[in-house]
Amino acid sequence: MDETTRAAQRVADTGHRVADHLVRTGPVLGRASSPDRAVTVVTAPAAPPHEIRISPAALRLGPDALGAEIVRVAGRASRDAAARLHASLARVVDPATARALAEIGFPPGAPEDDDFGGHPFGGSR
Repeated sequence: MDETTRAAQRVADTGHRVADHLVRTGPVLGRASSPDRAVTVVTAPAAPPHEIRISPAALRLGPDALGAEIVRVAGRASRDAAARLHASLARVVDPATARALAEIGFPPGAPEDDDFGGHPFGGSR
């Protein structure tokens, strides 16, 4: 078996491990809320928001301030999703692949401490 074939096999094996892992854990989602919990955003890594919740109190901010708050909270939710994805996949990939995750925009980090019902990767089981 030549080096190219071995590399292709390693990539395929990693893909299978990742796919199996995500089937077991469910989707990886990030979540963040404003300090007063008036705005909450849930998103998958590198994706548009999956869910945006706005309390009646948040509507008093006015459209510009509310829009800015949604964007700020969505950014935190996106970083949370990236950290959760990195933590989840780091369990099933080699260290070089985990470093590559950080290089392509999914750095390790501490997930937000918003509650996901006890599921460590944010998805449902």
